[in-house]
Amino acid sequence: MIGGKAGYGIMVTGTMFSRCCARGGLHVFDTTEYPSLIRGGHNTYQARVEEQEVNSHIELIDLLVALNKETVDRHKDKITENGGILFDSSETKINREDMRGDIRLYDVPLVRISKEVSGDKVMMNTVSLGATIALADYDLNILNSVIKDTFSDKGKEIVESNMKAAKAGYDHIKSNYKDAFKCRLERISSISSEKRMLLTGNEAIALGAIRAGCKFYAAYPMTPSTPILHYMASHAMAKDIVVKQTEDEIAAIHAAIGASFAGVRAMTATSGGGFCLMTEGLGLAAITETPLVVVMGQRGGPSTGMATRTEQGDLRFVLHASQGEFPRIVMAPGDVDECFHAAAQAFNLADKYQVQVLILTDKHLAESHKTASRFDTDYKIERGLLSDEQLERINDFKRFEMTETGVSPRTIPGQKKGIFRVPSYEHDEHGWNSENPGNRTRMMDKRMRKIDHILKDIPDPKIYGEKDADITIVSWGSTKGAVLDAMRFLKNDGINANFLHLSYINPFKADFVKRFLGSAKRTIIVEQNSTMQLKGLIREKTGIEIQHTYSKYSGRQMYPHEVYDRVKEVIHG
Repeated sequence: MIGGKAGYGIMVTGTMFSRCCARGGLHVFDTTEYPSLIRGGHNTYQARVEEQEVNSHIELIDLLVALNKETVDRHKDKITENGGILFDSSETKINREDMRGDIRLYDVPLVRISKEVSGDKVMMNTVSLGATIALADYDLNILNSVIKDTFSDKGKEIVESNMKAAKAGYDHIKSNYKDAFKCRLERISSISSEKRMLLTGNEAIALGAIRAGCKFYAAYPMTPSTPILHYMASHAMAKDIVVKQTEDEIAAIHAAIGASFAGVRAMTATSGGGFCLMTEGLGLAAITETPLVVVMGQRGGPSTGMATRTEQGDLRFVLHASQGEFPRIVMAPGDVDECFHAAAQAFNLADKYQVQVLILTDKHLAESHKTASRFDTDYKIERGLLSDEQLERINDFKRFEMTETGVSPRTIPGQKKGIFRVPSYEHDEHGWNSENPGNRTRMMDKRMRKIDHILKDIPDPKIYGEKDADITIVSWGSTKGAVLDAMRFLKNDGINANFLHLSYINPFKADFVKRFLGSAKRTIIVEQNSTMQLKGLIREKTGIEIQHTYSKYSGRQMYPHEVYDRVKEVIHG
């Protein structure tokens, strides 16, 4: 972990370290913590690195890189036995009597070296990175390649200065600390040629949208979904995408609806507060049956709540957002691979059924990096009943025609012989306003008929582990990683667990869930909200009351040891 004040380069340094490890064939999961302040406050970046796949963050710290005293005070109790602190005594005063005797201290003149290289202390973070690589006895050449890629757009002089700073930190450790640090990193040559990716959930969603042919993206910046806007904007020219930062979230969703109505695949993204503003627009898309993809990054609420922290408190909100009843699809991917495929599939489903697809993430999944193999990009674009062919029924075209599936023919503005009516009022098959009670009933039934067909088109929930298990764990969204890692710890203790993970939550696969949970010996559900929202939904849809629960709503991500401890409690009574 590296920690310090905002402006100390915490995030770029942590990302560079994670990239170094990933390029060596190692598995990485990292996470960031920062307060909701424009400038200042305590920032940390923690990377977990192992030879086998890691799916989540853990609390323990082997090496703490402290760029200020606050970092030591906040995190020293989480340092593992014989772990270490890398610091600069000219900036960070450490009293040896205030900490455990087994913790090893590595005093590196970060400020002095940085000033020698750059004239000020701006590169102390890069010096600390070189020193970390030395302590782990890792390959400095890998770090140099990452530095080149990170700073290449800033010019040769900046690249060389950062490489020089890293080398100085590296050399200081090698010259002054001969005893080996307990943790070593070694390049895995057998898989280094795979070029394993390192990316966040936000980046994976953006990549999935681009692969699906998204050509219009509108958003107003809001944590934790803002990086999607940044990513889409940075690739807009190369991928021929129109990207708009609108004046607010109301404008964002309506711009996306307009683009979709014009035949373009469109997406917007926000967080809970922004989605509150979008709900009226969501209803407009619903009654006009305009396809739309919305990403909703959850964080602690209500109101501004905890703007830079994580939670799963908005499931019920998105299931019922906007007035009235209408079909919608709600996805909750659990890792970066699922984020990519959820985004890509969302556009096909939105077009095919002319509905709104909501992708639920949260701050933890959205902004944490994870190593992943290259995505399977084999993908077929399906636009449903959208056709650019000449229409034959110019005088009797029914935009909202009653069909067996509930999906009606759709035209694009400018299409020859096309008719374009998009009333926000209830309407008949032709799109003319109507308050006729019989028509209202038929139109509601038409729209809701889509649900049964969508259910057949979306995958069943995923099951991990063996069928015959001592206990079944249930969760949704980003808690997936903590559960998978907890299962590995449980297996080491001789406890056999399996895991039902829901990544498609609406329409709900009630028959599958009821059948699977009905055969479970013991069941526990894990969520990051106070009211156990998925637990209530399962009871509503299946009649099954899951007896054992673990909920966390502190604004911090779930850890594997928390799931592990709670499962042990359930098993041992």
